[in-house]
Amino acid sequence: MLANLASSAVTAAIDAVKNLGSAIVDLGKQAVASAATYEQIIGGVETLFVDIASTVEQYANNAYKTAGLSANQYMETVTGFSASLLQSLGGDTQKAADIGDMAVSDMADNANKFGTSMDSIQNAYQGFAKQNYTMLDNLKLGYGGTKEEMQRLLVDAEKISGIHYDISSLSDVYNAIHVVQQEMGVTGTTAKEAAKTISGSANATKSAWQNVLTAIGTGADLTPLINNLVDSLGNLVNNLSPVVKNVVKGLGTLAAGLLTTVVPNLIQTIPPLIAESVPLLTAALQNALDAVLAV
Repeated sequence: MLANLASSAVTAAIDAVKNLGSAIVDLGKQAVASAATYEQIIGGVETLFVDIASTVEQYANNAYKTAGLSANQYMETVTGFSASLLQSLGGDTQKAADIGDMAVSDMADNANKFGTSMDSIQNAYQGFAKQNYTMLDNLKLGYGGTKEEMQRLLVDAEKISGIHYDISSLSDVYNAIHVVQQEMGVTGTTAKEAAKTISGSANATKSAWQNVLTAIGTGADLTPLINNLVDSLGNLVNNLSPVVKNVVKGLGTLAAGLLTTVVPNLIQTIPPLIAESVPLLTAALQNALDAVLAV
C-alpha cells in the first residue's frame, strides 16, 4: 500500500511539473507573439510621431484604463488615422498625439455607452480620416451617415463650445465629436466602468495583462505594468464581491424555499401518483403478456 501511495505521489508530481512546463511554454509563446506585434507597431509610431513617440507610448500604456485597450491595440488604432491627423495640424506631433488619445478614448466611451462594437467605431473614425462620413451613424449620436449630417454635427458642436469647426480638418472633426459626446454625458464612460463595473474592470485587467506579456517579450520595465495589473485586478475583485455575496444569498434562499415548500409537496404527491400508476403499469404488462401468448 505504501509503495502504491509513493508511486501515485510521484506520478502526480510529474504531471504537475509537466502542466507547469506547458503553462510556462504557452506563456512564453504569448509573450513572443505580443512582443513581435509591438515591434511592428512601434516602428509606425516612431515614423509618424518622431520625437514624441514616447508620449504616444505612455498614452498607450494607460489605455487599459482609459480605453479598455492594450498598448498594442491602442497604437494600432492611433496609427490608422495619424497621417491625416498630422496633416490637418500642420505636422504638429504633440497636438496630434493629444487629439489622437482623445479620439481613441472617445471611441471606447461611445462603444461602452451605446453597446456598439469597437470595430465599427474604429472604422467610422478611419473613414472620417478619408473624408468618408457614411459610417457617422455608427456612433449613434443622432446623426446620419452623410457629409451634410457631419456638417450638422460640427454646427451643433460650435453652438456648445463657441468654437468654429472646419469639416476639411480632421482634428476639427474629432474635436467636434468630443464636444458632442461630452454634452451627451458619454465622455469618461470607459474609465468609470474600469473602476466600478465587472465587465469594465475585467476588460481593463485583460488589457493590463496583455501589456505585461509584451513587456516580458521586449524586456521593458515590468514594475509599472504589474502595478497597473494589480490595480485593475483589485477593482475586478471589489466589483465581483457584492455580486458573489448576492448569488450565495440567493442560492441559500432558493434552497430554503425548496426545502420548505416544494419537497413537502412532492412527498405528499408521489405516493398517490405511484398508486395511480400501478394499475396502468399492470394492465400494460398484462396486454404485453397476452400478445406474447397469442403468438
